[in-house]
Amino acid sequence: MIINRLEKRNGIDDDPCIITIYGEPSSKANSRRLVSIGGMPRFIKSKKALLYAKEFSLQCPARKEMFEEDLSIAIKIYYRTRRPDLDESLILDLLQNKVYKNDRSIKSKYIEHGLDKEQPHSVIVISSLDNKDLVRNTLLTLIEEKEDIQCK
Repeated sequence: MIINRLEKRNGIDDDPCIITIYGEPSSKANSRRLVSIGGMPRFIKSKKALLYAKEFSLQCPARKEMFEEDLSIAIKIYYRTRRPDLDESLILDLLQNKVYKNDRSIKSKYIEHGLDKEQPHSVIVISSLDNKDLVRNTLLTLIEEKEDIQCK
């Protein structure tokens, strides 16, 4: 019998913190649009970025105690197609005040691009910088288990 560790994994308040967010983030660099507010030109988030931010907020609860130390993060972003740039910056911004106070506390990042045409999503693992090997290995284990389950 295969044990599905994805169902038994840590949650938002555990360490490492493991979060899965469904939806496809937009590239922060490409997610601005020019609008006129009170006759003044302003750059605001694109409609896709605003929608993703709303969906993210509904899916990601806030930790009871936010991380305050230097952090390591590992993310695999599953896009619908190969077209989007790999860009985790919107996700890092959206985790602020939910998991940590400021994304400046992220001192180590491991980011991967993946494909999931049916259900784009992001798998996120976060812990203290001292646990950076654990963060990366936890993500890689989750990815491997997901792929094993899909193949069976």
